[in-house]
Amino acid sequence: MLKIVFMGTPEFAIPSLEAIVSSGHKLIGVVTQPDKPKGRGKKLASPPVKEWATARNIPVYQPEKVRDPEFIKILRGLAPDLIVTAAYGQILPKEILDIPPLGCVNVHASLLPKYRGSSPIQQALMDGETETGITIMYMDVGMDTGDIILQKSIPIYPDEQAGELHDRLAVLGGQALAEALKMFENGRPEGRPQEHDKATYCKKIDKSMGNIDWTQSAIRIKNLVRGLTPWPGTFTFLDDQRIKVWKVQEWEYSKLGTYIPGQVVAADQHQGLVVACGEGFLRLIKIQVEGKKVMEDVEFLRGNPIKVGAVFRSEPISEVSQLWEEKEQ
Repeated sequence: MLKIVFMGTPEFAIPSLEAIVSSGHKLIGVVTQPDKPKGRGKKLASPPVKEWATARNIPVYQPEKVRDPEFIKILRGLAPDLIVTAAYGQILPKEILDIPPLGCVNVHASLLPKYRGSSPIQQALMDGETETGITIMYMDVGMDTGDIILQKSIPIYPDEQAGELHDRLAVLGGQALAEALKMFENGRPEGRPQEHDKATYCKKIDKSMGNIDWTQSAIRIKNLVRGLTPWPGTFTFLDDQRIKVWKVQEWEYSKLGTYIPGQVVAADQHQGLVVACGEGFLRLIKIQVEGKKVMEDVEFLRGNPIKVGAVFRSEPISEVSQLWEEKEQ
């Protein structure tokens, strides 16, 4: 029986934790990010991994910085045979990587070497990928550059969004980790070096990435919405009103007219809310005005009529007007 320390933070990590418990190995401690203020009241909230471990009386450690010498000393004292990480949120220094004799293993949500970095699920959707998966890999001092122990792939569905794909990959991560832990029962399994020349990288998701640029093609905008929903979400402006876009669909529409990107070409109970893009058209299936509930487009239009010809923009109209005034001066 191996002594395992687990390091992870969000919901994605829970199936991997459960896989360790089901494997029959001993989970001797859980390391997660510190509690953080959440919601309007800014009340301190525990990460999902902490809640899971606390409910099972498993010791929890929450160092502000994993490089803290005091924490590393504690970790050495635990003397794990293996460390498993899944979406922990901090890069492990060499001092920690060298502690467990069997190494440190990561559950990564992509088919490495593609999508190294912190947002592989979102980026795969934004890029319109049709396949992704889980990589169980040894950690080294690089960013997701370690040898691969095993990989499992799944298709990405055409209308799937980040939240849905996240949940499927979390489950797959637990299954893949369970298989990998069986391999450790016969000693440290050999890893396969990555094809580093084929590596791609994804950056940290920023809220500003959700601002829709209507000059882009319909398919690119659709993939942006898929990749950033439910968090941080995509948005656009109609006059000074900020509208969050939850779901869109490519839409066939007459190509005879000349349309401005962002221009509303249909807004009725029959066709829904259809908008021209740089190339093609999108129907805004689900939208939300700030402070209101999420609505189907036809439901939204009943209480908030929008004129054909109105234009969705990347900034409030008052800012556009101010920009023009400044240019004319």
